[in-house]
Amino acid sequence: MAHDHGPLTLTVDCGGGGLKAAVLDDAGTQHAPATRVPTPYPLPPALLVRTIVGIAASLPAADRLSVGLPGMIRRGVVVATPHYVTVGGPRTRVDPRLVQAWDGHDLRAALSDATGLPTLVVNDAELHGAGVVAGVGLELVLTLGTGLGSAHFDGGVLAPHLELSHAPVRRGTTYDQYLGEPERRRLGDGLWSRRVLRAVEGLAPVFRWDRLHVGGGNARRLTPTVLERLGPEVVVVPNSAALVGGVRAWQLWGSAGA
Repeated sequence: MAHDHGPLTLTVDCGGGGLKAAVLDDAGTQHAPATRVPTPYPLPPALLVRTIVGIAASLPAADRLSVGLPGMIRRGVVVATPHYVTVGGPRTRVDPRLVQAWDGHDLRAALSDATGLPTLVVNDAELHGAGVVAGVGLELVLTLGTGLGSAHFDGGVLAPHLELSHAPVRRGTTYDQYLGEPERRRLGDGLWSRRVLRAVEGLAPVFRWDRLHVGGGNARRLTPTVLERLGPEVVVVPNSAALVGGVRAWQLWGSAGA
């Protein structure tokens, strides 16, 4: 298709509770209001593909597709995903059949075949990071939502993905469990925000970042006191950054196939 602002990108940000999507041009302008649908469970790969095809049908026609998925993704192939292997969503029982179905699933190929579009599939925090990194120095991206997502970039180049969310932070509790949405609801925004601050202070000597971008749906729930204490090298970014990241991902990784 010919457009004044280059090809149109359908970006789908897949979360534990919902799938957010929009069609944007190369300038990051949305060509229709963004849409959100609840994440269906149980969720084998074929159902996710059908759900994304349905989302695509409800939005303006696009020229390419970018998808951010929680978990470990390598060149569009799912190595592991935390939520979509459960029977009813985050913190519910893991279904071994879903673990097997997702293990090694080439989601990029499946989506490309189903939509007929060139497709990128990356980790959801990496997609978020693509929309916000400045390309200078070491930049860490943390997304606060159902759990904790992470990605880091050196000079704008994406580093190999690490599942930081699975690392233990306190008495065997992982970062995912320590900072995830269930704990925010249990503790309230004040105590939960202090946990985020402790986590950032603990990670600072590990990464020695030049800039830390904090995003995700729960970043807006950080209290003003904690925001002030995070320091000048920490920037809170809007959750919509992932949608813009779907456009920029093609500039960063499109030629490599992500």
